[in-house]
Amino acid sequence: MPTSTDQPDHPVVTRFAPSPTGDLHVGGARTALFCWAYARGREGAFVLRIEDTDRKRSSAGAAREAMRDLAWLGLDWDQGPDPGGGERGEHGPYFQSERLPIYETHLERLLESDRAYHAFDTAEELDAKRAAARAQKVAYRYDRAGLEVPRADRLARAAAGEPHVIRFRTPDRPVVITDAVLGEATLPAGEVDDFIIRKADGFPTYHFAVVVDDALMGCTWVFRAQEHFNNTAKHLLLQEALGFEHPTYAHFPLIMNPDGSKMSKRDKDKAVRAEVRQRGIEAPPPDSIDPGTFTAWLADKKAQLDHDDLVRLAAALGVQLPEINVRDFRRSGYLPEVLCNFLALNGWSPGDDLEKFDNAFLARSFELGRVQKTAARFDRDKLLAFNLDAIQAMSPEVFLDRVRAHGERYHPDFLARLGDRQFELLVESSRERSKTLDELFRTNHWLLEDDERVAWPVTKPVRKAMFKGEPTGLALLAEVRTLLDGTEPFESGQLEAALGTWAAEHCEGNLGRIAQPLRIAVTGGPVSPPIFDTLEMLGRERVLRRLDRCLDSLSTTEEAG
Repeated sequence: MPTSTDQPDHPVVTRFAPSPTGDLHVGGARTALFCWAYARGREGAFVLRIEDTDRKRSSAGAAREAMRDLAWLGLDWDQGPDPGGGERGEHGPYFQSERLPIYETHLERLLESDRAYHAFDTAEELDAKRAAARAQKVAYRYDRAGLEVPRADRLARAAAGEPHVIRFRTPDRPVVITDAVLGEATLPAGEVDDFIIRKADGFPTYHFAVVVDDALMGCTWVFRAQEHFNNTAKHLLLQEALGFEHPTYAHFPLIMNPDGSKMSKRDKDKAVRAEVRQRGIEAPPPDSIDPGTFTAWLADKKAQLDHDDLVRLAAALGVQLPEINVRDFRRSGYLPEVLCNFLALNGWSPGDDLEKFDNAFLARSFELGRVQKTAARFDRDKLLAFNLDAIQAMSPEVFLDRVRAHGERYHPDFLARLGDRQFELLVESSRERSKTLDELFRTNHWLLEDDERVAWPVTKPVRKAMFKGEPTGLALLAEVRTLLDGTEPFESGQLEAALGTWAAEHCEGNLGRIAQPLRIAVTGGPVSPPIFDTLEMLGRERVLRRLDRCLDSLSTTEEAG
């Protein structure tokens, strides 16, 4: 339970405010999880706000997808946009792009009190000053050139429509930041220059909009990543100038890759690029991406393919992209409750060596005193182990329902080509070894393969199963064909009994002598669900057709060898 020092003496209102410029990163999802847990554990309110003032990069689609991701994780909000349209709560609109009149009102307050001013510096002038600062090896600070223009002239030029920004007039004094996780820090006078609070396009900057919205939406606690820590100085100064109360701030450590690098979408591009380089590929596989796009990307180490091209190229090359965003983990078949559990452990600990818990426990137990100050390392192997444990703990019925739901969303063509009995058999035979909901779809394409397209490359496992021993696996296959043709009904239990009896007579009871050759013959590879289930899923006609083709193909190989 939260400690007494973690029990606020006023209502708790937390907020999560994503920028819809792309998919929801797992780091952002963890922030949302902690905001949700802190509010839920203290009978508070959780606000969702969409910070879409970056008009060039924001999209309504990304905002909707972020809401779907949060809902999938089980994080409901009390105030904010409704995924189905409209909004909930009394402090909307909850899209910043719809709040411009509100921001204008507060901007006017700052302009009238001379706490902010119009600045008409051109981009070229500012670039030249930044270049001069770099040449002198000093940090660039805005020199208040805008204030050299008399106030009346500034107002007149702005009213006439001359391009400009609005800057906050920062007081010349130190700023003390008090953080519930990181403690106290002081930024010396002059560290914060006169920063922009409204851009030339008329939209407020992040710093201004977030301060106004946090105050008007009653947010009493602001949780965010450590990379925003220094921004807090600007926000404290704006709150003072506008007469707003300071919320309590808590900045959480970043989530990093195991090697200490930052988890970013570039990791996906790196994975594909490494595969291309390793295999010496100079042209994209057919029906993947545009050859010109591929050539330009390959030639420029800094270039990144867009999401759709990257996904198509990775699929064509057989590259498993690293999951970075919530949507990636959904697509890969991770369970939302497992991802929440794992994300909570990346930066927070419940103590007592406890690792497995649900969101309800997190809400009851989350306290800021147990948030770590150093970066967390994202251990994918551990997450996969958590997911496997959760799947194995499911009843067969629950696993079937969740796999079917995942398949309907991500593999509808796969589902459409299977009968109910085939699908149920595939799910049940895969449950104990499935680490994700997606695994059985990814690893059982042999079931959908056209019988005439199955191939048997002579890899080490194939050579061992088919050509070693006396008699060889290939010879045993020829003998067992008649048995398979006559087994009735062609079902898993009957097949197991028939093949068991046959193995006792022909292989000294060693069923493995025929099971592995059979598996390779009907699937093209050495891995599949239990052989009897595999045979039933394919059905007699397809099994015999593949078996005959395998015998023809590998008999020729054996003779040549």
